[in-house]
Formats: sequence, C-alpha cells, structure tokens
Amino acid sequence: MTDNPLLLVVMIAAAGYLGKLWWGDLRQARAGSPNPQALPGATPAPRSALLIAVAGSLVLLGGETIGEYALGITGEQSTITVLFAFHTLGAAIIEELIFRGYLVLDKRGPGLRWLGVVGASAIFALLHPFLWSAEGGFHPTLTVKGAFSTSAAFMFSLWFYYTRFARWNPRQSLLPCVAGHAAKNLGVIMIKAAQGFLVGWW
Repeated sequence: MTDNPLLLVVMIAAAGYLGKLWWGDLRQARAGSPNPQALPGATPAPRSALLIAVAGSLVLLGGETIGEYALGITGEQSTITVLFAFHTLGAAIIEELIFRGYLVLDKRGPGLRWLGVVGASAIFALLHPFLWSAEGGFHPTLTVKGAFSTSAAFMFSLWFYYTRFARWNPRQSLLPCVAGHAAKNLGVIMIKAAQGFLVGWW
C-alpha cells in the first residue's frame, strides 16, 4: 500500500478537483447546453444504468472474495489505512476518466473498440501492484494471489468498459462506470475491515 500520507492527500484532492470539473460538464449537458470541450463521458445516464453497473460490480467482487477463500489466499492481501481507503474511492474517478474516458478507440468500429478495450484492460490490471512491488526497488511478485488479483482487475476493467458502451447507457456516460468502480472499491474496504486488514488512520 502507499504509505505516504501527503501523496495520498494530494491524490484525493486531485480526484476531487477532476470530479468537480466533470460534474460541472455533466450539469451543462443536463441543462441542454453541453460544453464542447467537456471531459469524456460527462453525459446523463438512466438510473437503471447505475443500478446495473453497481450490481454487476458487487457480483464480481463476491466472486473474487469467494475465489480467494477457495484458493486459501485471503491472508495474503495487503493492509490499508483509512486515508488510503478514501484514496481508493477517489481513484475511481481518476481511473475512469483515464481508462474508460480517454483510452477508448472510438468511431473506428466496434471491432477495434473492443480490441482496444482488451488491451487497455490488460494495462489497467498490470498497473495494479499485484504481480510486482516497488518496495525496496522494483521486483516481481509472481504468486497465486498476484495472478488471481490481476485477473480480477482485468475482469473488473472489462465490466467498467461494458457499462460505458452498453445499450442501456445510450449516451455512453461515465456515471455508471464511476458508480460501479466506487461500489467495488467501497466493497473491498468493507471486506478488508471485516477481515482485519483495515489498520490505522494514515
């Protein structure tokens, strides 16, 4: 986990700032005067789309949790602090803007789009420090837990992309993506707290 409180505070502030900008663009779109330079996906979404996105994320999280128990790797997960927990919620905004917002091959046909989705999802999963660690210098951590968690991150990314481009999200809003991602991260925080892996404030 990141153990630099100042860096975590900066990242939380950055997420808040980007979220404010994105929300402002969304409000303009809802008012019927969209910003021509709006951040990606700053469009309204049906409430049903948010519910589907959240439900799908929780189903995937349930599967991931059951899988960890089945593989006997629950005790290998990292500890987090309360400050880091807030950071993960803010990360849902930043990561969705980057991956499901900007890293999209749009207007080039569905085939190339979904090829890009698979590639971006692989990058998304590998950027999470499950198969590697930077503590004491960069080194690989090729374990069952690392492989399983990386695979889960890949599946979550595919789901978030799907919520962006599904028919039930007709304006390709990022709202369902952020809602699903935040629900997943909140679920992880609650599970870690229940298992004793939420330790300290910062």
